[in-house]
Amino acid sequence: MDQDEAIHIEDDDARAAVTNTGLRWVLGVGLFLAVIAMSLVWIVPALYG
Repeated sequence: MDQDEAIHIEDDDARAAVTNTGLRWVLGVGLFLAVIAMSLVWIVPALYG
């Protein structure tokens, strides 16, 4: 094989994985809950402190 030849590999073969939307949901829900928790930590003391 010449060094100038390009090697083409399919996405799934290169990652050795299959795209899964479950992880995206977990990350999205976790981010949403973190934003709510951080907001409560800031808002509650500001109202009652």
